[in-house]
Amino acid sequence: MGGVCSRKRDQQVVEDGMRRGVSGRYGKSGSSKWLLTSFLRPKAVHQPGVVICPSLMELCIDKICKDINQFSSFTMLPKDISQQIFDKLVLSHLLTDVILQKFRDCALEDVWLGEYPGVQDCWMDVISSQGTSLLSVDLSGSDVTDTGLGLLKECLSLQALTFNNCENISEIGLKHISGLPKLESLNIRCCKCITDLDLEAISGLNNLKELQISNSNITNSGLSYLRGLNKLNMLNLEGCNVTAACLDSISALIALAYSNLGRCGLTDDGCDKFSGLKNLKVLNLAFNNITDACLVHLKGLTNLESLNLDSCKVGDEGLAHLTGVSFLKRLELSDTEVGSNGLRHLSGLTHLETLNLSFTLVTDSGLKKLSGLTSLKSLNLDARQITDAGLSALTSLTGLVHLDLFGARISDGGTNYLRCFKNLQSFKICGEGLTDSGVKNIKDLRSLTLLNLSQNGNLTNKSLELISGIFCFFFSGFCGVVWCCSSSPRF
Repeated sequence: MGGVCSRKRDQQVVEDGMRRGVSGRYGKSGSSKWLLTSFLRPKAVHQPGVVICPSLMELCIDKICKDINQFSSFTMLPKDISQQIFDKLVLSHLLTDVILQKFRDCALEDVWLGEYPGVQDCWMDVISSQGTSLLSVDLSGSDVTDTGLGLLKECLSLQALTFNNCENISEIGLKHISGLPKLESLNIRCCKCITDLDLEAISGLNNLKELQISNSNITNSGLSYLRGLNKLNMLNLEGCNVTAACLDSISALIALAYSNLGRCGLTDDGCDKFSGLKNLKVLNLAFNNITDACLVHLKGLTNLESLNLDSCKVGDEGLAHLTGVSFLKRLELSDTEVGSNGLRHLSGLTHLETLNLSFTLVTDSGLKKLSGLTSLKSLNLDARQITDAGLSALTSLTGLVHLDLFGARISDGGTNYLRCFKNLQSFKICGEGLTDSGVKNIKDLRSLTLLNLSQNGNLTNKSLELISGIFCFFFSGFCGVVWCCSSSPRF
């Protein structure tokens, strides 16, 4: 499905509601904010032409990092200062095993070394020396083994531990951490060496609230060890070799609110157990072989706020079972068999804020059924059969902030309807019907900060002049410009 401009991708499902990596709440130092397992941190947005003087603390940290070889230890510094120096070295990729020794016994709270090169067991001695001050550790992608992980067993205040893609960790290593009484978050995604028996080692972590074991070799049998984790709030099983029979164990998790079962190969068999997950707020079933028959068992999940059915074999009849899920805020239906007739079942979901209908069978006439969803903030209509007429049917959705019409056939005339979306911040549009004249209407969207105009071969330099220096935008096949970004404000 989708037209020539569409760019459907077979990617890992990302749920906004599914939290990954080390949660920021575990770090008390506040020196930096974690984002997934990378070293990206949010940057301050400065107005062009305005030079902001760094603080005295920032100057001191930069100076210390520059002269790092002149110091032998940072134990005499306040721990929040040591933390900032450590984080700066990591972000700058200047931390080595030799420099790490300078942080022995510094009472660091956060050690975030996910995907950092060279991390191995010899680093763990210094990391574990932080003792009861240590709150969160990320060792993702490292060569740390069971022996190194075992050194953390004395860090009794540890609340979050992440070691994604660590192939040298086994049941032995998990047994080492099974005695951490305050551990709330355990993330061991993409560790193929983790098997069912390994979960028995963590079955005693009674304070565990978040467990991520996606893309591992866990099966239904292993999940039975989790039944006693009564505080478990989030469980990520994406890509695991489980069937709907695992719902017997999952339904015993009385606090479970977030569940990711995407790419598990689930079928309708056994899906009746979904009806027991009454406390679920977020459910990801994307890229499974479920049909409308499965959705029958979701109609009683009245607390559900987010449902992902991307690429499932569901259609119009299945959506009828969602009418009772009245608090639903996010619904992903991309690449399903949903058509215009099914949209009538969504008209009562007045709390819906995000709706993805890309690569579906929905046509212009069906979009009229969405006119009452005035809470919508994000709408994806990346589908070839959507035209100007479909856009005209959406003019009542004045609260839209994000609109994706990338694969739709919108012409210059259709862009006249954009004046109704005064709150639009990001907009994607593609099509041979768009010319410089249509771009004039787009530039009048005063709140717009992100624009994707890829594959618009009819545009000229005049369009570039209209929007250059105002907001971020993508171009492809137009004037040779592939990427251009400006942080300049609109006014």
